Amino acid sequence: MEFDFEKNQLTQILERKREQGTEIVDLTLSNPTRAGIRYPEEELKEALVESCPISYTPNPRGLWKAREAIAQYYANRSCQVEPADILLTASTSEAYAFLFKLLTDPGESILVPRPSYPLFEYLAAMESVRVSPYTLHFAERWVFDVPELQEHLESAPRALLTVNPNNPTGSFVSKADWTEIGKLCDPRSIPVICDEVFFDYTLGHSSPSFDPLSHAHFPSFFLNGLSKTAGLPQMKLSWIVIRGPKSFRESARTRLELISDTFLSVQTGVQEALGSILELVPTVQSQILERVRANLATLNSAVINTPVDCLRAEGGWNVVVRIPRTLSEKEWVTTLLEEANVLVHPGYFYDFPQEGFLVVSLLPQPENFNLALERLLSQIARRT
Repeated sequence: MEFDFEKNQLTQILERKREQGTEIVDLTLSNPTRAGIRYPEEELKEALVESCPISYTPNPRGLWKAREAIAQYYANRSCQVEPADILLTASTSEAYAFLFKLLTDPGESILVPRPSYPLFEYLAAMESVRVSPYTLHFAERWVFDVPELQEHLESAPRALLTVNPNNPTGSFVSKADWTEIGKLCDPRSIPVICDEVFFDYTLGHSSPSFDPLSHAHFPSFFLNGLSKTAGLPQMKLSWIVIRGPKSFRESARTRLELISDTFLSVQTGVQEALGSILELVPTVQSQILERVRANLATLNSAVINTPVDCLRAEGGWNVVVRIPRTLSEKEWVTTLLEEANVLVHPGYFYDFPQEGFLVVSLLPQPENFNLALERLLSQIARRT
């Protein structure tokens, strides 16, 4: 397996500036614990101390009480999930690795959306699996092209991956999207993997109008975890929910249990404390929601009458901005870092099929976000 370990130009500039002590305004921030969010520290500490295990009684699927807590999380969003259909992992990345082991043999392919999070290609490569992209097109909202997707499915991929909402486009899977995916995948016996880590973060002021998990009657897997849902990436606990016909769920449970039993990577203490941790989720989520919604409103207001266009986003922590193509994306991001000390991701990091996009995090504290936005728009105005 070959990987390119050479540092790209953006990384080289960033390291040089940090070595020089230059203060960088980071519009790529994705770690909520570094974003000025106020966590209920005492309650978290108490939950972890009280759950500190002495004896070790591992369960490859995860402790039953932890899976019951997750089932209650879904009940709170009006979805009925059986604890027996939940399997715990240490991270969403590990959940993908388990599912790729379950569903593929070396050399086979997985369909993944484009644009989307760049980690998928690495996760697939480490399982000796190929990724084949299907394109999301922007037409007031991000949608896939049904004939194109159907053509990809004819090559018999082992699974189709969708992200709800997508990172970085912020587009939720609509009822029409999900119905079409089921029509295309179910007759071909192609399971769907639905990544929901940002599901609770709607950029409007209401819950998503459609929840695929409640309508997953065909073979599918739903991924989520504490990293985004609770804003606690350090807790290292995620999960897989198995949906579909009874025979499919039973087979998947048995085989996933064997895979998980080989690693037993989920720490016992966080499983014991999970119920208490999930009870604290609203305290953290409300702050993150307030932050990303406020920053998005600031961004939408700031780009009026400028050459920058903020594309509609429905959920998540990122937003896509369309910029003039007077420079390449690489030139834009290196210029912004060199001359304005603003770090932002280019669209090609997320496999956008064409140039002219930047991906902006909505997570930074407002004073940092406003400063970075002012500098970004100033640089673009100078070069347009």
